[in-house]
Amino acid sequence: MPEIAQNRAPSGAARPCQSQKFGVIHFDRNIRIAHPANLPYVIRMATNAILSEATQMKQDPIDVRRWQAVTARDSALDGAFVFAVSSTGIFCRPSCPSKRPRRENVSFFDRAREAEQAGYRACLRCRPKAVDGNPQAALVRSVCRYIEQNIEDRLTLGRLASEFRRSPFHLQRTFKSVLGISPKAYMDAVRLRQVKHNLQSGHSVTTSLYAAGYGSSSRLYERTAGQLGMTPEKYRRGAVAAVVRYTIADSPLGRMLIAATDKGICAIQFADTEEELQQGLMREFPFATRRRDDEAMSDWHEKLARLIDGQDSNPSLPLDIRATAFQRRVWEALQNIPRGETRSYSAVAKKIGMPTATRAVARACATNPVALAIPCHRVVREDGELGGYRWGIERKERLLAIEQGA
Repeated sequence: MPEIAQNRAPSGAARPCQSQKFGVIHFDRNIRIAHPANLPYVIRMATNAILSEATQMKQDPIDVRRWQAVTARDSALDGAFVFAVSSTGIFCRPSCPSKRPRRENVSFFDRAREAEQAGYRACLRCRPKAVDGNPQAALVRSVCRYIEQNIEDRLTLGRLASEFRRSPFHLQRTFKSVLGISPKAYMDAVRLRQVKHNLQSGHSVTTSLYAAGYGSSSRLYERTAGQLGMTPEKYRRGAVAAVVRYTIADSPLGRMLIAATDKGICAIQFADTEEELQQGLMREFPFATRRRDDEAMSDWHEKLARLIDGQDSNPSLPLDIRATAFQRRVWEALQNIPRGETRSYSAVAKKIGMPTATRAVARACATNPVALAIPCHRVVREDGELGGYRWGIERKERLLAIEQGA
């Protein structure tokens, strides 16, 4: 490069040298070449990069519909296709509850097997392979859709079995193996969801009950009130009249909150500060009137303190909690674990007759609203490790040490 050689700077000095095609700068024998920006090229790239999502998707109407299902988390299309995310290397079912990815990172496959062949891994959260090519899951999915579409009718196990050409025993067993609950429990959950929707829409209690498939309003009214945690009329008004009393006091596990309705204890929580506990109570009961009443709840605080210390292993604690049919089975099993002993998540799953529902048991433990009263801290991992705990692993370790006399 003769031009560069002619303009070499003395040692220790630096001076620029211009060329027709590019600029050259000498820094003590080190040559730095600064290419001028090609502005038209940069503008073209930026223009292509910000093309609207709708424009890119117009080419394939099928993908447009699939993307709509993904953004809406449409469970009706679970099993119809899977979507894969290039930035994570994972594929999911349309109803996956995880954060929605960017559209440009998403590809669609008709089957989970095709996504795996393309190098993607199945999501551990939504388990897309569980509904892909599984005839049992497909049957249960069809039964669920049928129940939801005919919830106003008097559905029975016999009618469902006849509709899907299965014996009642086979349908019941298949349904429980896939979902973990019976068809009747699923009907109850669908009816309760329908009642909530109707009440929130402003319909009367009577109209909401009958529209959800309940045949009468006497005993079923009381049953629905228990599932809602309050009367349907209070739920319809946004639960603004419901009163939740609470107290906050010291315990061997830190600050402890005890909250109760007129029917019984509805929350037992632990935290480091009162502010954290009050915020947790507000998230749990956002529409209720929350009143602090240390004096009225001192008796329950003393009973829980004795329970922690081991002075009273079976205190009389009335509970007012909401739970699905599966959660109730798990929580009842936890209450039968003797003090000072532990069980694994898989052992609890076997205890309730569902040996494959280990993860569901763990979720039920994590959503337990009344610590101590339902001793979810007595459930550990198969290898003996403590696992998780909603109120902190240190508190779980401390509780077990107290109960085991360490």
